[in-house]
Amino acid sequence: MQPEEITLRMHAVTGISVQQATHVINRLMAEDNPSYSLLRALGLNDKQQEQFMRRHSSYLKATLNWLEQPGNRMLRYGEPGFPELLAHIGDAPLLLMVQGDAAALGRPQIAMVGSRQFSHYGEHWGNYFACGLVNCGFAITSGLAIGIDGICHRATLDTQGVTIAVLGSGLENIYPRRHRRLAKQIIEQGGAVISEHLTTDLPLADHFPRRNRIISGLSLGVVVIEASLRSGSLITARYALEQGREVFALPGALGNPMSEGTHWLIQQGASLVTSPKDIAEQLGSGLNWLPLNENTTISSSEAQVELPFADVLANVGDEVTPVDVVAERAGQPVPEVVIKLLDLELAGWIAAVPGGYVRIRRAGHVRRTHVLV
Repeated sequence: MQPEEITLRMHAVTGISVQQATHVINRLMAEDNPSYSLLRALGLNDKQQEQFMRRHSSYLKATLNWLEQPGNRMLRYGEPGFPELLAHIGDAPLLLMVQGDAAALGRPQIAMVGSRQFSHYGEHWGNYFACGLVNCGFAITSGLAIGIDGICHRATLDTQGVTIAVLGSGLENIYPRRHRRLAKQIIEQGGAVISEHLTTDLPLADHFPRRNRIISGLSLGVVVIEASLRSGSLITARYALEQGREVFALPGALGNPMSEGTHWLIQQGASLVTSPKDIAEQLGSGLNWLPLNENTTISSSEAQVELPFADVLANVGDEVTPVDVVAERAGQPVPEVVIKLLDLELAGWIAAVPGGYVRIRRAGHVRRTHVLV
């Protein structure tokens, strides 16, 4: 029995922790000829043994065939490549089916969620925050649903960013069907479409609340753009709190039912945000920005003060430079570089543009020695 089949069979077993399931998989994989009799010795009761053995061969075969196709991959809990943040949540998935770039799951991510019944307000600010967070160096994670999810995925793609879609169905049953083209674009642009389900699984109603724990578990924080009091977005926010993630919410107009959910979150202690920088700041070093007039620029002459973060500025060119490229050149973590870039932007040395940053002032004391080779 090949390792992939063992994992898929264990995926059908209920009433077992992901840690115990991983132990059983590893023991079975270590056997030259694993037998079903070993299952009892490994702690599986009669019902669990039956679940392991009766997994329908047609579903197994379909998923195993899918895994043989280029660009398709299965990540298993405990193995290299499984997202580190997700591995530490209380109810981590045993496996993730991934179509696209699996490495995208290791990027710093922000989850963006909201109502399917969105307003013009939600559409506008969903676009604005997605673009701003991409320029801050984050990948955007959402659920590929109609409404705010789709808006945020598309805005990320339009900003040349990376986005990750978490499905409540198998990857051969993209739901909603109208977003099949969007899923393809996400993959083509270096992102990933993922699911914890077998590839042929249908989009059942109880799958979607459960998949929300993966959306929040992959992310450093969750941004709720617009939501009613009965929105599934509040489930994602609850998971985020249980997982120790930050929860951010946008204020909306009084009397708008689509703002009642975000206002309730703010009342419960979620961070009220009015700019992507609010989120980057809170997830970074906790710096407190001074209130500025929109046209105010903070700067000082080169003769007066040595420029801070010269090692970061030296890696921003006259062409558009993505944040992750700056971080790689400077040899520093992306979250640290994001905060330094924001500081340099406020000081008037660089400007945020779609896709990254560009240098707008020359600094004579920034040398090429600050560039990591």
